[in-house]
Amino acid sequence: MTQPHASPETCRRNAMSVLAHTPTERISACLEALDVPSHEIARQPEDGLVMVRGRIGGDGAPFNLGEASVSRAAVRLASGELGFGYVLGRDGEKARLIALCDALIQNSGFKADVEQKIIAPLRRELEDARLRQTAETAATRVDFYTLVRGEG
Repeated sequence: MTQPHASPETCRRNAMSVLAHTPTERISACLEALDVPSHEIARQPEDGLVMVRGRIGGDGAPFNLGEASVSRAAVRLASGELGFGYVLGRDGEKARLIALCDALIQNSGFKADVEQKIIAPLRRELEDARLRQTAETAATRVDFYTLVRGEG
C-alpha cells in the first residue's frame, strides 16, 4: 500500500515493483481503464544483457554471477514527463507499458488515477496470488517427528 506522505521517488519505486511482477496482458488491460494522453516513444523497446552480481553470505566479496536478459523503453507524454521501463526478460511491450505508467505517475493529473485504477488492483492481485501460493504450500507441509522407543 502506498504511504500517504511517501516521497515521489518511493511512490514510483513501489509502482515499478508492482508492474515488474505483473504479466503484460494485465498491465495492458488496466491501462484501458484510463484515458491515456498523447505520448511518444522516446526510446524504442530494446533487449539487452546486464551482469548479475552476487555475494557469498550476503557480505562477502562481490563476484559476477552471470548475465540476464532485460528489455527497456522510454515514453514521453505530450506534457513533458519522461517515463522509463526496465524488465527482466525479453518483453519490449511490457517495458513500454511500464514506461508509460511511469510517465503517467509523474503527471499530477494522472497520478491518482494510475494508483487507483492500475497499481492498487494489480497490487491486490499479486498479494492474493502470494497468499494462495502460501496456502497451497502449507497444505502440503509434512511435519516430521521422532518417536523415542523406551527401554524394556
